[in-house]
Amino acid sequence: MKNILVSIDFNTDENLLLDHAYQLAKAFGSKVWILHVAAPNPDFVGFKAGPQFMRDMRASELRKEHKTLQNYALELKAKGIDTEALLIQGPTIEMLLEETEKLNIDLFIIGHHEHSFLYKLFVGSVSDKIIQKSKIPLLIIPLE
Repeated sequence: MKNILVSIDFNTDENLLLDHAYQLAKAFGSKVWILHVAAPNPDFVGFKAGPQFMRDMRASELRKEHKTLQNYALELKAKGIDTEALLIQGPTIEMLLEETEKLNIDLFIIGHHEHSFLYKLFVGSVSDKIIQKSKIPLLIIPLE
């Protein structure tokens, strides 16, 4: 197992996901890829970009997310784990699956939240869709 991908959404206990990645990477000598898929910019998906202050706010948000990812990577590097952090934009499911192929990922670690029936009906679950579409082994971590 050479490459482990950890999907971070900034709404969960990232430390739990990263701890599992650390333990596995340490045991197998794997590289860890920490990935966050940010929502695409509105102008990218066909909407008007909006006022400049909105674009500036979005850019600031992306910079903060990138810095947080880099800090997670530095923590694992300090423990002796080869780690890279990536922030990409686009449709979450498609981008996650695309990156697993591009990076030759051997294990994909993702958190799973319990959601209400209505939430699942209207919004869906990223982890459920990944389970259906992934072609590589998954480690699903239950999150509260």
